Amino acid sequence: DDPVYINALAKSVQEHLKTLPWSPDMIITSFHGVPKRYLLEGDPYHCYSAKTSRLLKESLQWPAEKWLLTFQSRFGTEEWLQPYTDKAVEALAENGRAKNIVVIAPGFVADCLETLEELNVELREDFMAHGGENFSYIPCLNDSEFGIDVIESVVRRELQGWI
Repeated sequence: DDPVYINALAKSVQEHLKTLPWSPDMIITSFHGVPKRYLLEGDPYHCYSAKTSRLLKESLQWPAEKWLLTFQSRFGTEEWLQPYTDKAVEALAENGRAKNIVVIAPGFVADCLETLEELNVELREDFMAHGGENFSYIPCLNDSEFGIDVIESVVRRELQGWI
């Protein structure tokens, strides 16, 4: 919920959307999943993810009906946090609710191979196979100007009184 981080994410989304020749029907924020049991045992991760997603939506002034929070990367037989990103995207395409989507993983500061493969390759293929028309993945902040601004802000704030 750091305002500098939320602002950097919002700028990243805005800049990415400007590059698209189409408008998204839905923006999907996909966070790495954890077993649902963690939430039931008091882990605040789900709440933090929901707050980050909500603050980003509000910062962009994006309509709630065109915004979706999901969770990715489940494995094993245990129930994980829902909605599952892959199942949600398939349903959006199949029922025609969203034929043009943008996906961002705001829980990650930098893209990793697992997330790139899962979201930008497999999820894209699933979405298109179920009737989607346009799909775009918004890269993490990585070493972008917005990402470096976040790191600088956090470092300067945390070093106050130390240097």
